Amino acid sequence: MSGSAFPGDFFAGAGLNRQHVFALADLPVGILSSLQPRPEERQLILLGHAGRRLWDCVQAAGLPGEHPIDDYCRQTIAGLFAEHLPGQPYRLAYPGDTPVGLQALGTLAGWHHPSPFMIGVDRQWGSWFAYRAVILCATDFAPTPVVEQRRPCLDCRDQPCIAACPAGATGTPFRLAACAEERLRPGSACAYGCLARNACPVGGEHRYEEAQIRHSFAQSLVMLRRFAGEKGG
Repeated sequence: MSGSAFPGDFFAGAGLNRQHVFALADLPVGILSSLQPRPEERQLILLGHAGRRLWDCVQAAGLPGEHPIDDYCRQTIAGLFAEHLPGQPYRLAYPGDTPVGLQALGTLAGWHHPSPFMIGVDRQWGSWFAYRAVILCATDFAPTPVVEQRRPCLDCRDQPCIAACPAGATGTPFRLAACAEERLRPGSACAYGCLARNACPVGGEHRYEEAQIRHSFAQSLVMLRRFAGEKGG
């Protein structure tokens, strides 16, 4: 595989327009220990999406099931390896059961900068991006240069995200318990979306469609309710 070109256009066309190739040997020990790489695995490919295209692709695919985005990403990656890298083994660490520090990888790639509302931001896309897949493989692509950019929040004087949060959860530190309590409150405007995130001006033109926002927050709300039930029981 030495000298092969990374199939970035394939992934971008499928809506996975954020891509970063890491050499496993260059990753911090803490990340490697959770991944438990196999002897033949040399690289980690981090895939994400930014903006609205992935949701359009998922809707067009019409996949049934509770997690259509994850299923679509698995299908896309399998298609990529079958078509462009036949016979090349790979292992999907995420989505999956392998513990993966997605934000840690995003920080190493230069994608992730902390925000007062806990979701990572960058200068181009704001908070309207997400991590979608982590692939461990024996490929020999050129590692991707780190995206060098200044944290957007450092230049934000008004901080509208803090004023928009009805729970007073945004800020440093982020008050996770207050956020969860507000989202679980009957009739909360934060149940299926984040008012603080919506108020952030960075990358606002890339904001997801309401259907995608509701889909993602509905899944996290289920987990919150389950956790609250287990804690209360």
